[in-house]
Amino acid sequence: MDLQAIWETLASLWVVWLIVLFAGIVFWAYRPKNKKRFEEDARIPFQDDEGER
Repeated sequence: MDLQAIWETLASLWVVWLIVLFAGIVFWAYRPKNKKRFEEDARIPFQDDEGER
């Protein structure tokens, strides 16, 4: 196996790893368990700061 073949194999595995990572992040983001947390986080900009009076 020459260096070019090793490089092509590693490049293919890198692409597969990125696809798996992306799918995992999407799965985590859309789990129903996280819905309440994300809704609370989305309201942070609209909360009043009590320290700035």
